[in-house]
Amino acid sequence: MMWRHVMRSLWQVVPVLYLISLIVFILVYLLGDPVVLLLAEDEFTAEARQRLTEALGLDQPWYVQYYHYMKNIFTGDFGISYRYGTSALPLVLERIPATLELTFGALLVGVVIATPLGILAARYRNSVFDVIVSGLSVVGKAMPNFWVGIMLILLFSVLLRWLPVSGRGTLLHLTLPALTLGTGLAAEMAKMIRSSMLDALNQDYIRTARAKGVSEFLVTTRHALRNALLPVTTIVSLNIVSLLGGALVTETVFAWPGLGQLMVQAVYTKDMAVVQVSVFVIGVLALALSIVTDILYALLDPRIRYR
Repeated sequence: MMWRHVMRSLWQVVPVLYLISLIVFILVYLLGDPVVLLLAEDEFTAEARQRLTEALGLDQPWYVQYYHYMKNIFTGDFGISYRYGTSALPLVLERIPATLELTFGALLVGVVIATPLGILAARYRNSVFDVIVSGLSVVGKAMPNFWVGIMLILLFSVLLRWLPVSGRGTLLHLTLPALTLGTGLAAEMAKMIRSSMLDALNQDYIRTARAKGVSEFLVTTRHALRNALLPVTTIVSLNIVSLLGGALVTETVFAWPGLGQLMVQAVYTKDMAVVQVSVFVIGVLALALSIVTDILYALLDPRIRYR
């Protein structure tokens, strides 16, 4: 059953990837002429522009360019980066580990902060602690990532000099970017965990467990928390994709050498090949995450069956 569901989900990925490639190509095509950016001012002549346009295949209609683009995708050729003069796919793939490191670092921060806060807020509903957690959740979700990043740099790097301002290499370099992305995630997760726990704690099986003399700690962690994790899993999976998108700005603020920084530079320079393959790769990661989430549903709740 599970294997059949996974295979069906994989087949559904194909049309989605096709639509992603089509939409991204059209959007990038409408950005403008990259030849203007590639030629230096002293080399910019009508003849030089014509030669470069023909060499890049930009003199052909957009549907012909898209045909060649899709044809090359099946061979792993996503084109040449105009800025770096090398194949776009390896250029993007070498940046993915840094972005995934930042994404899962932020996810760890969010889970570590949100899980105990959400559980305790549900356990002590309507208490002062619950009100504080709810208030912090609203504030944390409202703060933009770039502002949080700048404030953390000013506090921990400029004022206290505890952590490096930018770069990648050690756990200290990861701390500030992960905190920047993780705070927003923690705010949303804490609210969701609290809501799911409140719903689980009011179920009949919880009252039965308490009537049998099970300790409150086991009632909360073993019985209520596991059933409360299903909606939280959905939020986490969706937010991992959001973290990949949020990394675009955060990586720029902290000069983190990941996919986000590369994409921002590619958009500024209209490097179409890099933008296309970057969005395509993020789409693949998002679809893969969706399949993993479906599998986690069945593992967390045996009542789920795929027919």
